[in-house]
Amino acid sequence: MVKHINDQDFNTEVIEVSEVVVVDFWATWCGPCKMIAPVIEELANEMQNVKFVKVDVDKNPGSAGKYQIQSIPTLLIFKDGKVVDTLVGFRPKAALVEAIKKHV
Repeated sequence: MVKHINDQDFNTEVIEVSEVVVVDFWATWCGPCKMIAPVIEELANEMQNVKFVKVDVDKNPGSAGKYQIQSIPTLLIFKDGKVVDTLVGFRPKAALVEAIKKHV
């Protein structure tokens, strides 16, 4: 399951975690965000060694601003608390798997 986090949880849920964390920056009004959401859910179920979280940019402008999120959906891949990859826009499942596996 993909956990929804907020600005207050970000450090605890993402930065202070040693595993690979994929952060999906999204918004309720974003069409491509709605398209990628079920793909992210599938990956969260299939990739047990990777943590997946979602951040609503409208409700959490602090995190979105800190990471300079200009377009959504944007996926940031964190490893050991640092951004190691950025994926902007809708991507097919295979492309996401390939990008994430580089860091696992």
